Amino acid sequence: MIVGIDEVGRGSWAGPLVVGAVSLNGAVVDGLADSKVLSKARREALSKLLLESEASIGLGWVHADELDRIGLSQSLILATKRALSQIQTPYHEIIIDGTVNFLRGTPHGEYVTTLKKADMLVPSVSAASILAKVARDAYMTEQNKLYSQYGFDSHVGYGTARHRAAIDLHGLTPLHRRTFASLGKIHKEAPIQKA
Repeated sequence: MIVGIDEVGRGSWAGPLVVGAVSLNGAVVDGLADSKVLSKARREALSKLLLESEASIGLGWVHADELDRIGLSQSLILATKRALSQIQTPYHEIIIDGTVNFLRGTPHGEYVTTLKKADMLVPSVSAASILAKVARDAYMTEQNKLYSQYGFDSHVGYGTARHRAAIDLHGLTPLHRRTFASLGKIHKEAPIQKA
């Protein structure tokens, strides 16, 4: 049994970092792929199928305030641990998309294989990618109800021209990652919005 792990939200300006962990546990779901190559409708359909299947699923969340306190590297480790702790089925291998073993130095570290493009090659990693992306996008869409002027329902917190224009006009929200270098100059000039 393999647990696949992938993250979403690493480079966004606002919103949480979310790590998905999935053991398919014998479930067969056709069409799994890297969430970035799937349409929104297809991701959501696959997410629903996965949630209704026998798969064991974990989602590890680290929100912007916590990420600002502990930094991105520690946030990736923490979110991975949180996601893996929710897996309820036995496994013999953990495959993490990319080149960094976020579980090194933990009791799970010895079970880890890192693999570039694993989200395209390993079904359980594809599933983790899809579930994390759908969950995070849904969260950011909900946040758009509080901060409608930012367009979180379209760019989900990533750095776009529209997002930059909204920050210039309205300031930062509690969702923004104030310690991110890409927000450095903006942060120094922008007022803070309240919910």
